[in-house]
Amino acid sequence: MMGEPLHTILTERLGCRWPIIQTAMGWVAEPSLVIGSSNAGAFGFLGAAVMTPPEAREKLLAVRRGTDKPFGVNFHSFQPGADAIVDLILENKDQVRAVSFGRGPNAKMIGRFKDAGILCVPTVGAVKHAQKMVELGVDMVNVQGGEGGGHTGSVPTTVLLPQVLDAVKVPVIASGGFADGRGLAAAMAYGAVGIAMGTRFLLTKESPVPDSAKAEYLKASTDGIVVTTKLDGIPQRMVRTKLMDRIEKSGEIGLWLRAFEASLAMKKQTGASWLGLIKAARGMTAHGAMPLKQAMMSATMPMLIQKAVVDGDIEQGVMATGVVGGRIGEIPSCQELVDRIVAEAHERLASLAALGREPLPASAPVA
Repeated sequence: MMGEPLHTILTERLGCRWPIIQTAMGWVAEPSLVIGSSNAGAFGFLGAAVMTPPEAREKLLAVRRGTDKPFGVNFHSFQPGADAIVDLILENKDQVRAVSFGRGPNAKMIGRFKDAGILCVPTVGAVKHAQKMVELGVDMVNVQGGEGGGHTGSVPTTVLLPQVLDAVKVPVIASGGFADGRGLAAAMAYGAVGIAMGTRFLLTKESPVPDSAKAEYLKASTDGIVVTTKLDGIPQRMVRTKLMDRIEKSGEIGLWLRAFEASLAMKKQTGASWLGLIKAARGMTAHGAMPLKQAMMSATMPMLIQKAVVDGDIEQGVMATGVVGGRIGEIPSCQELVDRIVAEAHERLASLAALGREPLPASAPVA
């Protein structure tokens, strides 16, 4: 009797139906998207890394009201109010099955989650980072290859994924470049226990991104997606827009001017002091080891992203994306997307399993 090939240790441990994760994206992985992806059979992560503790409490409750499925929460241990958000996550341990994060949590914090039965699933972009996280005690790692959106590395998924699979002894999830069932089947063929997708879920009906911004995303071709270091000094993959072109061409004076203008706008919106903005920027990036200009630029990144994905202002905002966004051409519901991915993966896996069972046609060339 054949088993369900898409039933993996990921579905078993996270409690979702299919081995598909909706990744956390600031201002995008909001309750509507988490509810949509989780109810569709995937595993949704709430993007709490850009939320205050009161906002996180409100949105955790909103997700709970919208689905009885398990879901995850993403946070950064250096964000303002991180301790309160960790407490919130632990208070909701009956439905929060996992946390995701990049840098930050130490073994003690990871131990608190594990004691509460909450799985730790960090996203990593390098072999050494995967090994470090495993040493700290995480349960799985999500490996993001260079095709991924936002901050990203330079090693393609097809190279990084097998490197990490060979280097660690915990389940590995593949991300960076995935959008369909062929990708899921390929990731599983490598040895991954599932895939994680951001851009593909960003372009669904349940995504809160304004329709005007979604339309701009759909226009982007793979040639229209670029990696820039001029936003905060760290490589980021973005949709090429008129603003991005101006940023790419700007010199030192232009970069300082833009950093100052955006910082001023952020200061006005949040009420934060100049010292507070710089302190937050240093914490968000390299724990203080960066020049002032870069720190100010980092502090303003949220403003630029919010302009596009919250306000729909493409002229003044930037649009993070994986390179896979260049081949996405429609906006399905989460249910339609997950159903299609599952059907495609089943088809591809069945075709691969059948290879060698059928004789080649008489006209087929013989190697």
